[in-house]
Amino acid sequence: MVLLSAILTIAQSFTLDQAMSAPFSSELIARGNTAVWLQAEKGRRNIYSVSGPLTSYTEDDGQEIGQMQITHDGRFVVYTRGGDLEMGREIPNPLHLAERPGQAVWRVALDGSKTPIKIADGHSPAVSSKGEVAYIRSGDVYRDGRKWFTARGVGQLTWSPDGSRIAFVSSRGTHAFIGITEGDRVRYLAPSVDRDAYPTWSADGAKIAYIRNSANTRAFSFAPMRSDAEPWSIQLVDVATGASKTLFQADKGIGSVYSAITAESQLFFTASGHVVFGWEKTGWRLLYAVRQGEKARLLTPGDFEVEHANIDSSAKWIYFSSNQDDIDRRHLWRVDPAIARVESLTSGKGNEWSAEPLDDGSIAFLASDHQRPAHAAVKSAAGVRHIGELPASFPKMQDPQQIVYSSTDGMPIHAQLFLPPSSFTGKRPAAIFLHGGSRRQMLLGWHYKSYYSNSYAMNQYLAANGYVVLSINYRSGTGYGLNFREAENYGATGASEFQDVLGAGLYLRTRGDVDAAHIGLWGGSYGGYLTAMGLSRASDLFAAGVDIHGCHDWNNVIRNFVPAYNPLAFPDAAKLAFDSSPLSSIKTWRSPVLLIHGDDDHNVPFAETVRLAEALRKQGVKFEQLIFPDDVHDFLTHDHFLQAYKATADFLNRYLLPR
Repeated sequence: MVLLSAILTIAQSFTLDQAMSAPFSSELIARGNTAVWLQAEKGRRNIYSVSGPLTSYTEDDGQEIGQMQITHDGRFVVYTRGGDLEMGREIPNPLHLAERPGQAVWRVALDGSKTPIKIADGHSPAVSSKGEVAYIRSGDVYRDGRKWFTARGVGQLTWSPDGSRIAFVSSRGTHAFIGITEGDRVRYLAPSVDRDAYPTWSADGAKIAYIRNSANTRAFSFAPMRSDAEPWSIQLVDVATGASKTLFQADKGIGSVYSAITAESQLFFTASGHVVFGWEKTGWRLLYAVRQGEKARLLTPGDFEVEHANIDSSAKWIYFSSNQDDIDRRHLWRVDPAIARVESLTSGKGNEWSAEPLDDGSIAFLASDHQRPAHAAVKSAAGVRHIGELPASFPKMQDPQQIVYSSTDGMPIHAQLFLPPSSFTGKRPAAIFLHGGSRRQMLLGWHYKSYYSNSYAMNQYLAANGYVVLSINYRSGTGYGLNFREAENYGATGASEFQDVLGAGLYLRTRGDVDAAHIGLWGGSYGGYLTAMGLSRASDLFAAGVDIHGCHDWNNVIRNFVPAYNPLAFPDAAKLAFDSSPLSSIKTWRSPVLLIHGDDDHNVPFAETVRLAEALRKQGVKFEQLIFPDDVHDFLTHDHFLQAYKATADFLNRYLLPR
């Protein structure tokens, strides 16, 4: 081991600390001519504008920041700090503090002249045009410090344009209502047995549009839903009278299942009188426009997926990102719904998303490429200005190659290939990276989600240290259309995406630069599940793996997302779900594995790793473990990510690198 460590020290061109040292920007928003965004640097989370940081939190303390809004007068940013902003459950304590951290709504001045001011304990702030702040605390809605109203499962607070009342969603398990306030009381709009969501006010405040998903008692998850749902619709309500009508009804068949875009709102009222929305009628999530009494009109034809979408202050243009003409990247576009004119705004070898049009005609957005992680940028008539600098010690990264290989059933699978430097000769060990989700797409460049930005850094690091690395976009992920995402027999209904993992291993075996006896797997969440599937069902192909908070029995994980699911009530589905899980094939698992998990995980229960470890011990399979007490699924501290990835690299080195 001493000799191996010395060889690695000589060979490695940069450290993991360096690879993960760059700032990461996200959640850009704008008002007027001002844009702000979140920026994390080695775990230190702060709010930034073009002028620099607005907050000055200095510790890698695991306290998330999010849910930002700019006040209508352009003077302040209101935001939430602390808590689990993804799952909204008990506030985590990853640093094991004697007093559990809190969760509060804060305000900071946009001119940077004052330190942040705590408004109140709570989360999900919504700022009215009058400057009032509504927020949620312990399931109740507060308004500038006093309790306003109570509603079961309240969320998605949305003020009326005049700031006189608020619309919200009341989620009740089997169904959900849209409510609006009337003084200190609430009124529910056209309540039904269906699931209503995403309330959006018209510009004059007279109407509310929202998405209605038809009632469905199918208590299942991680199973394909292509065209077997009762079609979803857009409902339009007259606020004064409560009269409701269907503005749009999806067709039966393809597109009958609602697929959300990434946006603050799923619906956009435009100056031309249209409501713009996303729909998968063609098998791709595209933008459509509809007016009362008219049929929906396709605005963005083609075989691509619309992702991040927004509307400008004039309500004329819809700005969006998509992978049009560049399937493994993201670029910016805009469309005028009145005449269905689409304009390209960015292109090239980078990625761009989250466009925010400013009043001066420029566009603020987030960007990345193969070298630079997510950061803010502004496009004006003078060109594109990229904001911020990389650390002086940040290493030079390679440009990954686009690869399309065949799964074992012939399906084409897109992937990114990272090759080791030319100084590494002969056949090299290989590592296959498996993303989570599974509703994700890895890109040719740094990712727009922090979790996968870290994974990209890890893949670059492994390649720089002699590995051939293949990051695969297996079926059931996004970016390649409805039929790919809702692949037949995926997940708990047959694990068909495992064929893509096998295909990746077989592809690597054909490469002359790969040591076929030393191919490993690594991934988190759904990627941990597929890592475990590979090791349990193909130990002859995959020599070792790292399973980070993975699923090992679908029946347990489904219940975590759909509490009503009862395996005893669905014995055939429950048997298929177990047969689609790694624990069903534990008897053929021989390859060593590293298990990594935070024990306050709300996405994948920690018991999944406990059960797997117990089964591996009985089977006599070598395994190691790295456990983070009180941390969640998406590790809250930069230090925990570093520990996890250093342990991953060390484990793979010991089992895959030639001695």
